[in-house]
Amino acid sequence: MKKPFSNIPLLLLSLLLFSCSPTNMMTLSVTEPAPVYVPSTIHTVGILNRSNASKQNTLLDNVDKILSAEGKNLDKDGARKCLLGLRDELRADSLFTQVKILDSIPSSGPGMGVVPTALSWDTVDKICREGKVDALFELSSYDTDAKIGYSTRNVQVAGPLGVLVPALEHHASVTTTIKTYWRIYDPVNKIIRDELPMNSWVTSTGVGINPLKAVEAVMGRKEAVMTESNKIGQNYALRLIPYKIRVAREYFIRGTDNFKIANRRAQAGDWAGAAELWNKEVSNPKGKVAGRACYNMAISNEIDGFLDEAVKWAQKSYSDYNIKLALRYLDMLNYRKARKQELDQQAK
Repeated sequence: MKKPFSNIPLLLLSLLLFSCSPTNMMTLSVTEPAPVYVPSTIHTVGILNRSNASKQNTLLDNVDKILSAEGKNLDKDGARKCLLGLRDELRADSLFTQVKILDSIPSSGPGMGVVPTALSWDTVDKICREGKVDALFELSSYDTDAKIGYSTRNVQVAGPLGVLVPALEHHASVTTTIKTYWRIYDPVNKIIRDELPMNSWVTSTGVGINPLKAVEAVMGRKEAVMTESNKIGQNYALRLIPYKIRVAREYFIRGTDNFKIANRRAQAGDWAGAAELWNKEVSNPKGKVAGRACYNMAISNEIDGFLDEAVKWAQKSYSDYNIKLALRYLDMLNYRKARKQELDQQAK
């Protein structure tokens, strides 16, 4: 039989090892470039819907709707919500001087969720001239598939006199998969700036003693699909926007009393005060202490946004004092520099 508290020594050892760690962890916010780069020379954009089935495919597309248990006009209305979501988000972010849906320009695709081939550049040029736009966003396809679930279970419900009586409870659910595909055409540079499939899911459920009540409860499925479709369009627009993430960094907290005090300052948010103490140790006669101080100065410069200075301090920490952590940190800094150059390019 295992003795009570037999794992306490191991637990204490783990806590001791953790408490003796020479580093602490912090996070900082960094800005990443937008996943999709659109030149600043593009001022007006048009949004084209190619998700509608062409006439020769309408019959097949209608059969697909029946087999997928889709509601009337669900795909057509959902695609429209996607276009509106994209348009409204692009306008809200002021990325372009004008954003318009090209309703007046005939367009169609195979339907049935099939992604059409990219438009020829001659066709793109023609559409852009007719629509008076510099670039073209395309909803290449929009399709919904529904999976219906139905089950029952025995329950007890209160009867007319308050007495519990057995009953059959009905559970109905409809999970709708929304599949979209997007493209961005840059006719000036003859580049498809982006191609992306995006999938989303909406689940509607209903419960009732009467089967019809259970089914009625999922009748709001179309509204949920419309809301999600609008969100899909908004999210696609965000691919053109730089975004922030948090990254983790280690810094040294042991070596001298200055490191201990600096750690408390850092924990209180006074990174400038912490850097003041680390800078005093960069010439410490003990190589290990000096190397850790150089490394922490790199951290301080990254926090302040001085990536070139951060690289110099990290290089000194590794090359002069063989601080292994600095070599890994150098890779992170060089990656950040490359991403910042990309971000600066997008801002031009």
